[in-house]
Amino acid sequence: MGEVPSTSAYHAQDRGSPVTQLDHARAGIITKAMKAVAEAEGYEAEDIRQAVAAGTLAIPANIHHGGLAPCGVGRVDEVRPLSTKVNVNLGISGDLADEAVEWEKVRIAERFGADAIMDLSNAGKTAAFRQRLIAKTPLMVGTVPMYDAIGYLEKALVDITADDLLEVVRRHAEDGVDFVTIHAGINRTTLSAFKRTGRLTNIVSRGGSLLFAWMEATGCENPFYERFDEVLSILHEHDVTISLGDAMRPGSTYDATDAAQVTELVELGILTRRAWDAGVQVMIEGPGHMALNEIAANMELERRLCHGAPFYVLGPLVTDVAPGYDHITAAIGGAVAAASGADFLCYVTPAEHLRLPDAADVREGLIATKIAAHAADVAKGVPGARRRDDLMSDARRRVDWEAMFSLALDAEKARAYFESAPPATEGTCTMCGKMCALRTVNELMDGITVDLGGE
Repeated sequence: MGEVPSTSAYHAQDRGSPVTQLDHARAGIITKAMKAVAEAEGYEAEDIRQAVAAGTLAIPANIHHGGLAPCGVGRVDEVRPLSTKVNVNLGISGDLADEAVEWEKVRIAERFGADAIMDLSNAGKTAAFRQRLIAKTPLMVGTVPMYDAIGYLEKALVDITADDLLEVVRRHAEDGVDFVTIHAGINRTTLSAFKRTGRLTNIVSRGGSLLFAWMEATGCENPFYERFDEVLSILHEHDVTISLGDAMRPGSTYDATDAAQVTELVELGILTRRAWDAGVQVMIEGPGHMALNEIAANMELERRLCHGAPFYVLGPLVTDVAPGYDHITAAIGGAVAAASGADFLCYVTPAEHLRLPDAADVREGLIATKIAAHAADVAKGVPGARRRDDLMSDARRRVDWEAMFSLALDAEKARAYFESAPPATEGTCTMCGKMCALRTVNELMDGITVDLGGE
């Protein structure tokens, strides 16, 4: 298998030549992106190629995203997972449109180890920010074109046509977006299940609710479903990974694993096969809100119905009663989901359900989700994941504070806490002081007489 110069080299060639990572993988070609993922994850490049060809691993990498650091989402096979990836959402809203704040969020995402950024801006003209983001960040960039439709088209929802929606998808692909959320599974079949069975919190997906409103107003089928082949053609041309959106994700633990969610998941599995046949990489989006005891079964259900495609989950939030702390409820669910097979976690911030998150919220949400992802990686045996924990434990045994800070997921916060309360006894902290168990045992092991009496 030969290595190619770059994926963009194929864009100018005839349509019969490989364009997407999936095309290349099926042709037996190891791309630079595949090689980069292999090196980052500790696997052989050929293993990565085979997994991309099988669809169990996606490398979202638009041919126009020149500064992208390729990142793999998924697994090589059942016993060789890739590290769990983490996404940060940001973007302006109609009420808060301070672009400087959004750039601060970008810097936080990059500094604290996010793997992807989704620009969910949903007000006004969003193209300029999106284009600058793609030009500047090495992280994967995702969008939801449906959010941009009203501002981009300057039309009322009911006046938007199917052609209009496909034009917005095309524009995002041309801008260099690496993956797009397309809510193609909310069709007449899915809505029938929703209407017949009912829900406590109805439809909480923003994109799903907009499409539901459009379908109800026009009487037409979801254009992303009805013209799915045209959507795939656009995405294939630019190597955009399709993230099949979960319009029917549960917005409460009460609605989890209900008829609407499962009906849509069946539809997403069918669409997955169609996307793969078109040479387009796929990720599947998942819940939502879900009690702890349902998460593992849902991960298995997704894998079975969607043929092992990588799974991208929001949370899931394991309880509905913790506004202000939903980064914690989501991290709990995210750790269980990833340990049970999810590949990609979308962060949740403390502002969830309350307001647009600020930069501090983004940091808290990202770190909480990074903790969940790392805990899951240790549990499922991702190569090298436990090594960092072992190094931290060794640093703690040696009471080596600088080493501890360097290994911490948030070194800045760890250092700030330690330095905020200087200990009276050197080499300890104010929790135990001179009664520090590690210090005591270290001295005993070194043959030093330990005296913990008064001064």
